[in-house]
Amino acid sequence: MGLGAALVMPATLSTITGTFASRQRTRAVSVWAAVAGGAAVLGILVSGLVLQVWSWPSVFALNVILAAAAIAGTVRFVPESADHDTPRLDLGGAALAVAGLVALVYSIIQAPDQGWVSARTLAGLAAGLVILAGLVAWELRRRAPMIDPRVLARPARAAGSLSIFVQFFALFGFIFIVLQYLQLIRGDSGLVSAVSMLPMAAAMLPTSRLAPALVARLGTRTACAAGLALMATGLVVLSQLTAASGYWLLAVGLIPLGAGMGLAMTPATSGITSALPAAQQGVASALNDLSREVGGAVGIAVLASILTAGYRSHLQLAHLPAAQAGQARSSVAVAARMGGTVAAQAHGAFADGMHLALYIAAGIVIAAAAAVATLLRGHR
Repeated sequence: MGLGAALVMPATLSTITGTFASRQRTRAVSVWAAVAGGAAVLGILVSGLVLQVWSWPSVFALNVILAAAAIAGTVRFVPESADHDTPRLDLGGAALAVAGLVALVYSIIQAPDQGWVSARTLAGLAAGLVILAGLVAWELRRRAPMIDPRVLARPARAAGSLSIFVQFFALFGFIFIVLQYLQLIRGDSGLVSAVSMLPMAAAMLPTSRLAPALVARLGTRTACAAGLALMATGLVVLSQLTAASGYWLLAVGLIPLGAGMGLAMTPATSGITSALPAAQQGVASALNDLSREVGGAVGIAVLASILTAGYRSHLQLAHLPAAQAGQARSSVAVAARMGGTVAAQAHGAFADGMHLALYIAAGIVIAAAAAVATLLRGHR
């Protein structure tokens, strides 16, 4: 599944940017951004609907049907764009990238169990960073690198990559957390939880389509920074959720989160693709997808680890036997099944951990907004 996604996503964007003329490219990219962002939320809705009727394997069967439809559409409509002079695949760079990211993400995921400052966690994080530094050195020496680090030397590319990374860092991490909140804390079904997320898609999709006009009026710098600031605002609102919160608070936070992502994604993607010539649109698309996928993976790892650490530190179970307390600390789902005061304390501890994770996510997004505004200073 990962290999398939890695082949498909860069190809979709590079085909769009290579097919449409420059005057139409931004609008085409805005459609791509709307689909890429909105599909994450709509996929949750369709999955919840399918799970309401059938069992969990039906979700994967649905994906097979969608893939078959996409294959038929690709054969019918997508023009051929193969480059027969493409260089050989940089297998060494690919291996270093995988090894570095695995070490980094795995260490973050295990940090709540091992301890954030334990020797194992620090060694894993250091190993991941060293390997990724080695990847940069390797790519700089290659005649045909997998991704040339020098492409990020231009501020527009760096700003676009940073913006996409942070957007999906926040989005994937938030979705991972909020679906647990809706189902385990509020007690909503899979379908109700999915429907509850619709305000985000309802704000994201039209904003993505309006983004080209807003960028033309406001400028790339303002649009990117404003979109990220809206996302941070939504995350701060959502960090106020508790076990007793009404749905209105969730909806109020989802709308600026979706609108901000819709506004920020199009200029960020265009900044990456327009900064490279037509012959390198595959590289631009791969860079965009790399920022998106790595941002999402790291976002889930970081925010989930913060949530877990916060949950365990706020869960006071001195009155329980050690074995039961260990089970309750292992998962809020386990604690919720115990019922009584244990479940009530687990709900409160989960909310405390969620508050911390979303506050940190908001801080990262607003810092990225400031960095993007600085990188795009004077950019038109």
